Amino acid sequence: MTPAQDPFYIVKEEIQDSIDKLQATFHQWEETPSNTGEWVHLSKELVASCESIEWQVDELDKTISVAARDPAWYGLDEQELGKRKRWTKTAHTQVDTIRKTLEAGREKSSLIGSSYNGGRRELMRLPNDSATQTGTSHPYQDNEDFITSESDQQMLLIKQQDEELDELSASVQRIGGVGLTIHEELIGQEKILGELSLEMETTSNRLDFVQKRVAMVMKKAGAKGQFMIIAFLLVLFIILFILVFLT
Repeated sequence: MTPAQDPFYIVKEEIQDSIDKLQATFHQWEETPSNTGEWVHLSKELVASCESIEWQVDELDKTISVAARDPAWYGLDEQELGKRKRWTKTAHTQVDTIRKTLEAGREKSSLIGSSYNGGRRELMRLPNDSATQTGTSHPYQDNEDFITSESDQQMLLIKQQDEELDELSASVQRIGGVGLTIHEELIGQEKILGELSLEMETTSNRLDFVQKRVAMVMKKAGAKGQFMIIAFLLVLFIILFILVFLT
């Protein structure tokens, strides 16, 4: 069995495509600030992708274990089995590395968020004139500006998601319209085929009737009568030929 026909390599190619997409999303996650809504969205997407890929690789490991019980039956040898096991191990390592880095990043972000909330509570306990007494520093105002900026980013992200949902809804409606048109077209085609089948059946019945009548006439006419009918048809054909082509 060639690699192009082997189910293992077909599934392997699909999983490798998923791993490549996972790594691309992971690089995007690394470059995104951890205090943004996009970072949270990418984190959730990466977690779901890691779980899906790990499950697929586990299932592939199970098939390799089954094949290893009787390699000859599946047309495999120890070298090929070892190659397949190494690939699944590498895939597990790649996904596990991304998952651990992702978990560490999320824990770090959680700690930063806790520290920020604690600092914000402390600042809110300060009297109004404390900022004036310390000179030009305004930590409370800076934090309020940061909160406003975060809120604006969240609103922008929600707006973008709403626009994407609107586009998706419009696409679904278009697909639904196309599906309805195809359904109506299929109904029309089915009706035409039904009428055609009925006409063919009627024509077949008429042809059978004519054939039976001709056979009955030929049988009654006998050999001499058949000869006379053939002669009559031949003369009729000649007359028609002359009328059509020579006049």
